[in-house]
Amino acid sequence: MAPEVTAFFDEATNTVSFVVKDPESTSCAIIDSVLDFDHASGRTDTASADEIVAYVKEKGLTVDWILESHVHADHLSAAPYLQERLGGKIGIGEKITVVQDTFGKIFNEGTEFQRDGSQFDQLFVEGDTFTIGGLEGAVLHTPGHTPACLTYVIEDAAFVGDTLFMPDFGTARADFPGGSAEMLYDSIQKILALPDETRIFVGHDYKAPGRDDYAWETTVGAQKAANVHVGQARDKDEFVKMRTARDAQLGMPKLIIPSLQVNMRAGQMPEPEENGTSYLKLPVNGL
Repeated sequence: MAPEVTAFFDEATNTVSFVVKDPESTSCAIIDSVLDFDHASGRTDTASADEIVAYVKEKGLTVDWILESHVHADHLSAAPYLQERLGGKIGIGEKITVVQDTFGKIFNEGTEFQRDGSQFDQLFVEGDTFTIGGLEGAVLHTPGHTPACLTYVIEDAAFVGDTLFMPDFGTARADFPGGSAEMLYDSIQKILALPDETRIFVGHDYKAPGRDDYAWETTVGAQKAANVHVGQARDKDEFVKMRTARDAQLGMPKLIIPSLQVNMRAGQMPEPEENGTSYLKLPVNGL
């Protein structure tokens, strides 16, 4: 049974969020939502999330899950906002604890910041299964971009987060703390071992040179044949050399500082201080 997939593209962060629906019921899941954030003013906005809320309510859907493929470094998650309005359990990979420990230290969060993943409702491990109505989902642990990256395989569809992009754009960077080009290659091979006809939904798109439109759906077969970084059975040593050199030329994402602090808390802001305002830290020379 093939899930019905509706995409919501946020051009400000080039992020694709998905509503994944069971075709035989009203059950759905939301994957990789976006909370809008103005970096200059420090203000959040819910316009992107409200599009999903409006869609779910218009279609009369029931949200079973709000899933995160990983702790995003380029946009803030709207998971708690969506959960408050639509319900559903918030899930992420159990290696979130590694990410929380790493960035808890970088942002000097102190002992009050829990590093056990308890901010999330469900911590998934490799091989876990879950349901969306009559749909069955399976969890692949696909680290490399971050230690906690997951791929959610829901029937004939795989939601790969940032691990793979469209074939003409390639693969994720692997230079964040806890990232690894070697692990990324191995994770990609795990995804490419799925049946060729498996639909792949990527978490970002940047319009590769020569392509006029944004895109986010491809297949395992297309990735194996044409992905510019791993297609045509490119070997691991060649990939690691390419990925390492490429990452050395990349700047940090614009929203990395606020994104990490919020997303490692399952989309929640840090606790307000005595004046009622939440603050995000800026580590000087710390990342």
